[in-house]
This record gives sequence, C-alpha cells and structure tokens, in this order.
Amino acid sequence: MRVRSGCLRTAALIVAAGFLSILVSVSSAEANVSVRIDISSQTMSVWVNGWPYATWRVSTARPGYWTPRGSFRPFLLKRMHYSRKFDNSPMPHSIFFRGGYAIHGTGYVRYLGRPASHGCVRLAPDNAARLYGLVRQYGLGDTRIVINN
Repeated sequence: MRVRSGCLRTAALIVAAGFLSILVSVSSAEANVSVRIDISSQTMSVWVNGWPYATWRVSTARPGYWTPRGSFRPFLLKRMHYSRKFDNSPMPHSIFFRGGYAIHGTGYVRYLGRPASHGCVRLAPDNAARLYGLVRQYGLGDTRIVINN
C-alpha cells in the first residue's frame, strides 16, 4: 500500500499543530502573578512566573477600618473607578479582590508605608498602573493576592 506524500505532509502538519498547542497551553498555565501584601511592614511584593518583580510601599486600613486578610483572586479591573462609599474618591487602576475592596493608585503618596486607607490597598499611581497592566496581561484567573499580618 502506497501513501501519498501529500497525506504525509498533512498528517505531519496536524501533529506539529497539536504539539505547538500543547506547548502554548503549558506556558500559559505557568504564567501567573502573585501579589503578597504584608500589613505589618506596609509593603507589597509582586512575583511574576515565580520570579520577584517588585516590592512597593502601600497603605492599608488605618485605625477604625479593616483590610481583609487571606488569599484572593481578583474579579474586576477598572482603569478608573470612583468610590460610591467615600465621597466619589478616585481609585485609578483598581483591581477588586473582595466586594468593594481593591488595590488601587492614590494621590496620597506621602502616606505610603503606613496605615491610611479605609480598607483598600493603596499604591503609588505608577506602581498601580504597572500592577494593573500585569494582571490585565496574565488574566484575573492567573493572579493571586495574599494579604497577611
């Protein structure tokens, strides 16, 4: 029985395409963003694909307010959000992770490194934009936010 070279070429292309799709799906599965927020030091460490990316100062909840602790997957990105709860305050590059709680940029950069927020995690505007871009690039499902004392 003879096999035509055209059939072999087609079969080889199908196998190659299948192999390539496996490689692409494996590399996508490994792609992730890990955001670790330490309340006691008021810092955020960002890891991408298991490698350190950045460490930034943040502001979490001031006395009388609360920042949620635990492990979260973000569920919503908003380039510019205005707080309905706190006088329409601007929340640029918001990454919502639990109810109305978000990581976002702030104009109050002089307070970064100490508790100052109503519960959200505040970042310098440039850092918020960078983190927002990473989460957008890798996806909400491939991002994990961990907040510890």
